[in-house]
Amino acid sequence: MTTLSRPPLVGAGRNRVEGPLKVSGRAPYPNDFSYPDMAHAVVVGSTVGAGRISDIDPVEAERAPGVICVLSHLNAGRLERAPATPLGVSPPAPLQEDVIHHYGQHVALVVAETFEEATEAAHLVRVSYTPGETVLELDDPRAEHRNNPWGRDAQRGDVAQALESAEAVLDQTYLTCDNTNNPMGPLTTVARWEGDTLLVNNSTQWASLEQTSLAAAFDLPQDSVNVMAPYVGGGFGAGLRVWPHVVLAALAARRTGRPVKLALTRPQMFTACGHRPKGRQRVRIGATRDGRLVAIDHEALTATAIDDDNFEPTATVSAAAYACPHVSTRDTQARLNIPVPNSMRGPGAATGNFALECAIDELAFELGMDPLDLRLRNDATTHPQLGLPWSSRALKECLVHGAELFGWSRRTPEPRSMRQGDMLIGYGLAAVGYPWFRARCGARATVRRDGTAYVCSAGTEIGNGAYTVFVQLSAELLGLDVEQVTFGLGDSSMPVAPQTGGSGLTSSVGSAVYEACRRLIGDFLDLVAEDTDSPLRGCAIDDVEVGAGGLRRRNDPAQAESYADILMRHGLLELTAEGESIPAQAQELGMAPAGAFGAKYVEVHVDRDLGRLRVARAVSVIDGGRILNEKTAVSQIIGGTVGGIGMALFEETVSDAGSGRIANATLGDYIVPVNADIPDMEVAFVGAPDPANPIGTKGIGEIGLVGIAPAVANAVFHATGRRIRSLPITLDKLL
Repeated sequence: MTTLSRPPLVGAGRNRVEGPLKVSGRAPYPNDFSYPDMAHAVVVGSTVGAGRISDIDPVEAERAPGVICVLSHLNAGRLERAPATPLGVSPPAPLQEDVIHHYGQHVALVVAETFEEATEAAHLVRVSYTPGETVLELDDPRAEHRNNPWGRDAQRGDVAQALESAEAVLDQTYLTCDNTNNPMGPLTTVARWEGDTLLVNNSTQWASLEQTSLAAAFDLPQDSVNVMAPYVGGGFGAGLRVWPHVVLAALAARRTGRPVKLALTRPQMFTACGHRPKGRQRVRIGATRDGRLVAIDHEALTATAIDDDNFEPTATVSAAAYACPHVSTRDTQARLNIPVPNSMRGPGAATGNFALECAIDELAFELGMDPLDLRLRNDATTHPQLGLPWSSRALKECLVHGAELFGWSRRTPEPRSMRQGDMLIGYGLAAVGYPWFRARCGARATVRRDGTAYVCSAGTEIGNGAYTVFVQLSAELLGLDVEQVTFGLGDSSMPVAPQTGGSGLTSSVGSAVYEACRRLIGDFLDLVAEDTDSPLRGCAIDDVEVGAGGLRRRNDPAQAESYADILMRHGLLELTAEGESIPAQAQELGMAPAGAFGAKYVEVHVDRDLGRLRVARAVSVIDGGRILNEKTAVSQIIGGTVGGIGMALFEETVSDAGSGRIANATLGDYIVPVNADIPDMEVAFVGAPDPANPIGTKGIGEIGLVGIAPAVANAVFHATGRRIRSLPITLDKLL
């Protein structure tokens, strides 16, 4: 079967197959699900940042109109903490103790006939506290520090000696702030029980994990839980964990014997489902005068919650970014009384890349070099840490092609040297790499007698174009028209799939689809192996190719037969096969599996008198392996660029210094970019299909965001001569 022997780099830019459903309002999002006799639940949040609950009085709330019950740690009953996940431990089970770890922590749940009645009654739950000491800052001496929390610290060579002997040394500190995932649709859970079976519609990016976690929480067999999320209205990482409110919705449904809907409010989204944690990074770089890197020392301190963990490897980005003989990267987490941080688009890499790429730019200025030349001179042609060749790496091509598209040669090197009227013009760039990720995954493929196919896997669609690219891929692998294929996603009863996050879904699910389709073709050949009426009799899988709704001999295409004819002749309505993809490790492959790479170029305009800043242009050139759908891929990079501009210029979750209360927990106060803030954008793809997986793809969900913030900061320096080392870059920092 040679369908993918020579795949094109960029696939057809087809419209989204689910587009008509979405624009007509027929795509079922979690908040759209409603069931007979459904009740509504609203969480009650703590109004202190640390301490203990001394008393809960639910009486007034219980007497309010429409209230069915009020749950707290006094009557919730025992719930088990879910098992650890590939991203770390699961959140603690809710309503299990009287200890308060952060402002906004769930302390009670009100269930009522309507959302409005539940909301009103939630204000009537009287909670008294014995306040404790609130630890909120990274430098607070009371904060517990966790060194190397994920075992990913890297070391090669003798960094201290190399820095001491380097001809040029840069030593700077960079600050990033809390950002909050803000998908348009607040996370919603609808839970119901049918006997001992739990059925959940939920805003999740990981249906398979949610099934496992809920089964553990309620001590159920795994197949007694079904999590359904056919469409999720964005996530950006917010849906990567089984948050306490999900467990509470299921608990309320079991307690009341009725379906229960729990929809978080926008302010609750700031305390209940994660955020990008603030951090401080120190980067030291040593180099020769001609720009050869000799040492990189990168240490990062980021925030995490008192009683939870967050996978946020930040300094790790420097381990394999450049060819450098002496490198040390170290991550530390400080435990604080804050809502649980969680992955936000480009987790760890977005913040780590900001520090590294700003430092590289600063070093270029100190050396009097073009920042592009410095990066090209130190390109890592082999994996610096593993010593293996990359499965693919077109970073140099990204940098060179991006410079051509952007017009980098027009840049004059001196800061404040480019002007347009009252505007200072700045050019900035950043080189980007996002870590490789692929996970064990399953898929199921069925071909029916009418010539159509149904393929499925439990991965979720969060607006990333998953339905479309998997339909395209399945059609190609089976030799069908796109219109003949339907793809199923977002249901835990489907073959297990990893999270939609980490830029690994397409390669993981796509590789499983490849295996399922290959097995299915093998099963068709088994059917006709001794069939004297079949032109495919005796063929092995490598003897055939797909096309025109069936199979044909590779060396004699006229000898062909449709799937429908084979099924009809053998009295079958359909044929189904399952496939599983298990990623190989680097040593097995003999090469280092590569994530995506990219180059980001931006132009900024800064009012020389007022400090008003605008991103005027952005060019992204991406090595994303094989691009299955150019249209949806470009959309991913554009969306990531918008998020990167938000990180660079606007987004900051502000907390009260005493209690940890989020002070700007609305979309009126937490500023995200709008259309007027977004520049002209150009996206291009370079490179080749990646051989580390059978379909040649890499993930591009995060690479669009990573690198935008440092490119903006570097452009601001070029425009103004002011080096801003803390995000966001706001007007006050430029005056």
